[in-house]
Amino acid sequence: MVSSRQTALAGADFDTWLSTLQVRWSPAQIEVVRHAYALGGEPELAVADLLADLRVDYEVVVAALLHEPVAAGQVESALVEEEFGPAVARLVDGIAKLDAIGELHQSGQHVGHQLESLRKMLLAMAQDVRVVLIKLAMRLHELRQFGQHPAAEQCRIAQETLDIFTPLANRLGIGRIKWEMEDLALRYLEPPAYKQIATALDQRRADRESYIHRVVEELRGRLRQVGIRAEVSGRVKHIYGIWRKMQLKKLSFEQIFDVRAVRVMVDTVNDCYAALGVVHACWNHIHQEFDDYIAHPKPNGYQSLHTAVVGPEGRALEVQIRTFAMHQNAELGVAAHWRYKEGGESPGETAEQQIAWLRQILEYREEESGDSDLLEHFKAEAFQDRVYAITPKGAIVELAQGATPLDFAYHIHTEVGHRCRGAKVNGRIVPLTYELKNGEQVDVLTAKTGGPSRDWLSPHLGYVKTNRARAKIRQWFIQQDQDKSIVAGRALLEREFQRLGIRQLKLEKAAEKFNFAKPEELFAAVGHGALTTAQVVAKIQDLLPVPPTAADHPPIARKPRSVESGKDDVRIRGVGRLLTQMAQCCQPAPFEPIAGYITQGRGVTIHRQDCANWLSLASQHHERVIEVGWGETPATYPVDVMVVAHDRSGLLRDITSILANEQVNVLGANTLTDRETSIARMGLTLEITDVVQLSRVLDQIGQLHNVVEAYRKS
Repeated sequence: MVSSRQTALAGADFDTWLSTLQVRWSPAQIEVVRHAYALGGEPELAVADLLADLRVDYEVVVAALLHEPVAAGQVESALVEEEFGPAVARLVDGIAKLDAIGELHQSGQHVGHQLESLRKMLLAMAQDVRVVLIKLAMRLHELRQFGQHPAAEQCRIAQETLDIFTPLANRLGIGRIKWEMEDLALRYLEPPAYKQIATALDQRRADRESYIHRVVEELRGRLRQVGIRAEVSGRVKHIYGIWRKMQLKKLSFEQIFDVRAVRVMVDTVNDCYAALGVVHACWNHIHQEFDDYIAHPKPNGYQSLHTAVVGPEGRALEVQIRTFAMHQNAELGVAAHWRYKEGGESPGETAEQQIAWLRQILEYREEESGDSDLLEHFKAEAFQDRVYAITPKGAIVELAQGATPLDFAYHIHTEVGHRCRGAKVNGRIVPLTYELKNGEQVDVLTAKTGGPSRDWLSPHLGYVKTNRARAKIRQWFIQQDQDKSIVAGRALLEREFQRLGIRQLKLEKAAEKFNFAKPEELFAAVGHGALTTAQVVAKIQDLLPVPPTAADHPPIARKPRSVESGKDDVRIRGVGRLLTQMAQCCQPAPFEPIAGYITQGRGVTIHRQDCANWLSLASQHHERVIEVGWGETPATYPVDVMVVAHDRSGLLRDITSILANEQVNVLGANTLTDRETSIARMGLTLEITDVVQLSRVLDQIGQLHNVVEAYRKS
């Protein structure tokens, strides 16, 4: 099935091809396309012609012309970016990424959910949906030229087309490409059925065309009588569509009534329904054969009225009714919107309605091109919050963005996750904290026995991203012996308290913070992973002694807004000298919601807003209530930290980078290195807001290469 246009293009040069096009490229853009054609060694123009027929922008055609030369090594990628800019370079790179889809489809038994995952991964990897358009055009051209290939290769490519590419063409609403690819794929997969239907259509062509001509003339006259401007024509029924209907409804070719079909195109939606009334007035409607895709569009945005009637001579007839804009969208889909707007106008209401369906799959962007025309770009970003990794056997695993090899392992099987000790990504060993990227193949390295590490649950260390993996790890620790969990939890907390310099803490009080009756229950919760040491430290802050300089940063008392003239958070005159004290009943910690109570002779007492004493006092003496808030700059206090490490180049740089990211100020630093052992002892004085920040900083420093330990000095 080779089109006459394709035959005419065979061997045509650039200028001959250009003369056949109806594009709105500027002269400068045409020269860019010409340059790509020359640089690529004057490649075949068939794919470029398909894309130009879809009315895409010139950059898409340039990328299509350059793909083969770049893939063959005839043109360097760096030269593409230098000569044509980063946008074209990204498109060419995107096509290369999608070349792996065919290999992946071959390697796995992809059905159902796996096929949908493969399509999603393709869109996620493409990033710019124009890459998918290029790939669709390349596949259609490949199918058109496939007649001389071995039968096994024909079947493989045809099945891949039906599994991957025609659903994508349908999702993007490009009926023109979808229908032809389906017909060609059926030709290779089911040659007898294809030939039977094609022969039947051909044998009845003269009778069918004569009949349709009479129907068209009659309907055209009826519409003219009622004042509806319409274009009426016969509609070609695609072979694959007939075959699918025969398969699904178990019908013979003679029972397929919509082989005879006409299409009515009108100006407005109101005209669509008016034309429907004319059709049903002319001929009897066939019961249950009506679909209103205007009121209820298909998922890909397709809109039209479909009805079936008993036409002249008692023959069944299908009639489709749509507006001209709906027809353009049905034929070109997303490609219909790659058009330049005069004067930089924004898309009209009709265009907005036509592309609303894409917003679940594609993000709509408007950008101004270099010549001030408005170019509509569609980004395939619906799947950018997901990552699609591949097992060694070719199965696709869908995970949250930022997922690690550990998340991947737990998705495969709980035991694989528990026994995971390493991972290879695309054949290269990576750390378990590595963030997976789309299309990467992951091979999990496991031990024969063993279980997860408690470090995997620490959010600061970044071992797992998904809730599924975290829940599986916690469940493993819960199932372990309770006594072991208590011992392990006690050791973890004692080590964390020692590292942070926390002493004289009543563990009973700490347990009460989590509604545990005794410390052993707290230890067990930490031991089996239900709580992390960081969560415990954050919760017990108000049980710790007030830092030495905390008194230098008292809360700022504020008058209620009604007292001042419309200003928010205005300092009361002299408030800097106002005596404040923390209530012992609730011990408010920095940035907890607080309120002030004016005492007699003891200044303002600061309570937490949920404090029972405060609520009681406020209800009895509301006139003494005053609004207070924490100062804009959080109070800090100095902490001496010791870092012990095997000395290496860049160690201090890595530590200061962590401190900078955490916005921790360094008041002093002193490093002493033992030349015989190469052990460096680095003493740092840091300005810390609270022990939670200190714990986080020590965790991150402790994970650096060559660091032995990091702790708070006594």
